[in-house]
Amino acid sequence: MLQLIAPIGSLLTGVSLLLLGSGLLNTLLAIRGGAAGYDSSTMGLIMSGYFVGFFVGTFIALPMIRRVGHIRVFALCAAVASVSVMLHQLIINPWVWVGLRVLTGISLVILYTVIESWLNAQTPANQRGKVFAVYMVVNLAALTLAQQLMRFDSAESYILFALASMLVTLSLVPVAWTRLTPPEVQTVKRLRIPFLWRIAPVAVAASLLSGLAMGAFWGMGAVYAGKVGLDDAGIASFMSAGILGGALLQYPLGRYSDSSDRRKVIAITCALAAAAALLLIPAGLNSTTLLLAIALYGGLAFAIYPVAVAHLIDHLDGPDIIAGGSAVLLLHGVGAAIGPALAGQLMTATGPNALPVYFCFMQLLLAGFAIWKIYARNEDEYEHPAQFVAMVRTTPTALEMYPDESEAVSEVDDSLSSQARENAA
Repeated sequence: MLQLIAPIGSLLTGVSLLLLGSGLLNTLLAIRGGAAGYDSSTMGLIMSGYFVGFFVGTFIALPMIRRVGHIRVFALCAAVASVSVMLHQLIINPWVWVGLRVLTGISLVILYTVIESWLNAQTPANQRGKVFAVYMVVNLAALTLAQQLMRFDSAESYILFALASMLVTLSLVPVAWTRLTPPEVQTVKRLRIPFLWRIAPVAVAASLLSGLAMGAFWGMGAVYAGKVGLDDAGIASFMSAGILGGALLQYPLGRYSDSSDRRKVIAITCALAAAAALLLIPAGLNSTTLLLAIALYGGLAFAIYPVAVAHLIDHLDGPDIIAGGSAVLLLHGVGAAIGPALAGQLMTATGPNALPVYFCFMQLLLAGFAIWKIYARNEDEYEHPAQFVAMVRTTPTALEMYPDESEAVSEVDDSLSSQARENAA
């Protein structure tokens, strides 16, 4: 494994620093916005801005890389993202923050695309599963650790904004220093959503509804935690618990889906996630039970999108796998862009507990749809050409590393489970 990771160590270090900075900023803004007096609907719009930028940046990343190359694009976007982080502290204005979040989302998705396209080029065909798994471990570990950086200082000081800015800037160092040859940029083909709907409607619906739910988690989870009485350290622990839950439960649920009808797995997981979401309401009275409830919800909710991707791949031929995955990834992004704004409006109208109710509604909606489709289309779903691979939402470029059915995943399972246990400790 070390021989596999060593050549791409600079790229993994770069993305780790990026995720540390961006993960810290996301939670920091939720707390700082509350201190500035922004209500939940305003915070929802601000947080949606990031996912709007992420969506837009997906379309302009590859043309930019083709124009000036990987290193120059990375340097440009790292500078823009770093300055954007600091401007959040210098200009405390909600509409300025919306614009900055859009700009940050555009910059970061381009940065991720640079790193992921480079990883693709450095990955031997028979090692894609391992590299993809390592990359996802890095994502989850960095996002978990980023939340704990909130403990260094108050959200109202400039220190944490400066730290986030420095981490984003430092991500440029290992990437600029690498001796790896920049790869050629390939165009990512996309399949039309109506075609995907005809062959795997549950996968399409799960991508959109999971995006609506997960976008609200990333955008409004910290806002909710603050409004139910957690301090800055408690908010950091709340977000970390949700991410750790996702790391721990993705593989057991995903591997179960490899031997079952994935639609049933999605339906059961969503129903359990809906129940876990409702536990957040009484759990809000006690910080320990609140952390356990969000860890359970995160563990279930994080698994839905990757199971949906595996379900879609079951219905696609080899040449169409990346194209189909890219299409549902963008659909997931549309949901993620809408989710924080919608959840924020509901929280302003009815209070913070609207967020777990919102989670519950989205999960039950998907569970109901999956059950309906199971009875409407009762074809055999037990033969799976694809194997489940744990993931968090990334860019279409990363899907080129998605392993095919010939690759064993047992070593990956052990790697992810071990890392998750270490993070939890």
